[in-house]
Amino acid sequence: MAVGTQLGLLLWKNFTYRRRQRIQLVIELLWPLFLFFILISVRQSHPPFKQHECHFPNKALPSAGTLPWLRGIVCNMDNPCFRHPTAGEAPGVVGNFDGSILSRLLAEARQILLRTDGQRLLRSFARLLPTLRRLGGAQRGGEQQGRGGGDGAARPPG
Repeated sequence: MAVGTQLGLLLWKNFTYRRRQRIQLVIELLWPLFLFFILISVRQSHPPFKQHECHFPNKALPSAGTLPWLRGIVCNMDNPCFRHPTAGEAPGVVGNFDGSILSRLLAEARQILLRTDGQRLLRSFARLLPTLRRLGGAQRGGEQQGRGGGDGAARPPG
C-alpha cells in the first residue's frame, strides 16, 4: 500500500472518529484558543517595560564560614537590584574573600613560615627527616625477616 493511500485512510479514520465525538472535538479546538486569548489579554493589560541592568550584592558561599554565609542570606533576603556595579564586582578585584577559610589558612601559614620560630621548626624537620627514613628502612627490613624473607640464619646486629 502506498504512503499516500495510508495517509488518506488514516485521515479519514480520524475524521470519522472526531465526527462521532463532537463534544471532545469542540473542546480540543476551543481549549488552545482559550489559552491563547488569555495570553493576549495579559500582554495587553501589562505591557513590557524597559528595566536597567541589575547588579546584585555579593553573597558569601558556605566555604567562607557559617556566619558570613548566613549573614549574606539574611541581609540580602529581598535581593535588591542596583543600577551601578556593587563593591567587589570590579574586574580584577578579589578583596571580598578575606574572611574565607582558605584565606585564613594561607594567612596563618604565612605567619608561621615568616617567623623565626617557623624557620627553626622547618630546620628541625629537615634534621629529623633522615632519621625517619632510616627508621622506615629498618621497619621494612624487620617485616621482611618476620615473613620468612631470610634464610633462617640469625644475622648479627649491625
